[in-house]
Amino acid sequence: MKIQPRNAVLITGAQGFLGRAVSGILQHLGSPLIALDSTAPDSHSAPETTSNVVCDVTNKTDLETVFHSTPIGGIVHLAAILPTAAQRDPIRATHVNIVGSMNLLELARRFRVPRFVFGSSLSIYGGCPADRVVSEADRAAPEDVYGAAKLCVEQVGSALATSSGLEFISLRIGRVVGPGARSTTSAWRSEIFELLSAESGNVALPYTSSERILLVHVEDAARALVTLLGASPPRHAIYNAPCESWVVQDLKNELESLNPKLRVTSGDAYANGNPRLLDASRFQNEFSFATRSIAERLRAAAGT
Repeated sequence: MKIQPRNAVLITGAQGFLGRAVSGILQHLGSPLIALDSTAPDSHSAPETTSNVVCDVTNKTDLETVFHSTPIGGIVHLAAILPTAAQRDPIRATHVNIVGSMNLLELARRFRVPRFVFGSSLSIYGGCPADRVVSEADRAAPEDVYGAAKLCVEQVGSALATSSGLEFISLRIGRVVGPGARSTTSAWRSEIFELLSAESGNVALPYTSSERILLVHVEDAARALVTLLGASPPRHAIYNAPCESWVVQDLKNELESLNPKLRVTSGDAYANGNPRLLDASRFQNEFSFATRSIAERLRAAAGT
């Protein structure tokens, strides 16, 4: 599928870590873009092809105004209350993550948007044996409010695709890392890149040193979403995003070898509610998708 030049791509959560990366790719491609978020952008400068819109996805009336304003050729839905905040306020998280998504799906159906790409999560799978390599064929069994909301949206999106012709595609994404996340609860995701060239610094990895975590660089996750937005009709409705499985101790060793002045500590948490090993071959094979390794990206950040 190709987005018609006159039709805009709507990105929700456009001011978030992943949303900014997706917007950057589409802006580089010259795609007309509606960058929607509940908060205003830090800078009001944007390409002429981009329209920044402040709107809460739970406000269906305001959302409908956006859909009336310009033809929309595709949606990348990333707006969500993330896991840590969802644990603190599950009612608000459910309202945003489910009701907001339902609003978008209904408007996409009504306005005949051809494709809806959903930024889902590997937390949909819930806890798995540490040695199990999880594929899309594995049963979804989320263990928290965030994962349960993602599964609900996937199920409703799939039902709408069957009944209305809307192409709904879900990308299940792991822990997104890279510079510039601006996170107050998971600062390590950016610090492992940003502090590699520093004269001193501390990185607190929250997980126990023996734990495995699935990581994807923000640029690769963004490229994967854009790939799904513009590809010919995909063969599947659900894909695992390509991720790398890292033992926390190995990540600590890598960071300290690249910058001996960096102090890296591990915590006592486990990656509960998430798989440790992943099969993303469905996505990689169908779209001939290659990633740049996390280790290579870390070396580049360190200037080596």
